[in-house]
Amino acid sequence: MGRSGRVTLTDVAKASGVSRATVSFVLNDDPRQTISAATRERVMEAAQDLGYVPHGIARALREGSSRIVVLNVDWGMEGNFSRSYVRGLDEELAEHDHILLVRHGHSIPEATQKVLDTIAPRAVLRLGEAYMRGDEPTEDDWENGFAANAALQIGYLADHGHTRIALAMPDHDFPLTEARLGFSQEAARRRGLPPLERIVVPRPREAGAAAIRAFLAAHPDVTALAAFDDDIAQRSLAALRDLGLRVPEDMAVIGFDETEYGSLSTPALTTVHIDAEVLGRIAARNALGIGTGGLAPVPGRIVARASV
Repeated sequence: MGRSGRVTLTDVAKASGVSRATVSFVLNDDPRQTISAATRERVMEAAQDLGYVPHGIARALREGSSRIVVLNVDWGMEGNFSRSYVRGLDEELAEHDHILLVRHGHSIPEATQKVLDTIAPRAVLRLGEAYMRGDEPTEDDWENGFAANAALQIGYLADHGHTRIALAMPDHDFPLTEARLGFSQEAARRRGLPPLERIVVPRPREAGAAAIRAFLAAHPDVTALAAFDDDIAQRSLAALRDLGLRVPEDMAVIGFDETEYGSLSTPALTTVHIDAEVLGRIAARNALGIGTGGLAPVPGRIVARASV
């Protein structure tokens, strides 16, 4: 039994012969975890026999906060990166008996404060906050961070002989727009390429085609589009097809933050795959004041298909 005299998850784990994380998954009835009925029954019996009761409120009063970590995800940041980040953050927190609360979109400050006052979270995180603050990327960031992923996209086009590249952007600003533009331009500079052009590819489809037609008339030397994300890349593919241009013969297109839909387009979309699960786990440990030894970010990788 724990030194405080209260039965803990560790006590239940020892009694039932499973990991602490498994006990947490069972007691929280986590639907994402595949745990056998026999294991669930063993954990529940051990918890009942030991008299385990989660004292969340009492613990919050004692520790000054609850076992909840809040993550704010701004609109426009949903994608494979955010999903894998949230997965890693959630799983790592669960392993340490904490719960993740994810809030999406722009929130009114007053409403946010009410939530925080109610649950007294252990920590409040914002996805991509360092980049939104305009912090200069470190060399580590250029090795395996957001800057490195932007550089990977530009470098792949350069490796395929493209020197005149345009960034295909959405028709409204996202939280990371400026950071992304800066990273891509710096990546081009490091590769000895001319400054990247910029084109906004709007909705609907006809507007996107008109924008690309006008852009190519003004910049006939551009041979490749590096898209802000896979959604913009697919808008670009549709527009180029409507204009009678061939991909990649007349114009190469590369996406970013791979979605499953890129493999279904014609031609299939080359893109950058980003796995941020380890970044989520590192963020969880930092929030809890736990060492991050043994955890290293996974570099992005190119998913090579037919559009480059």
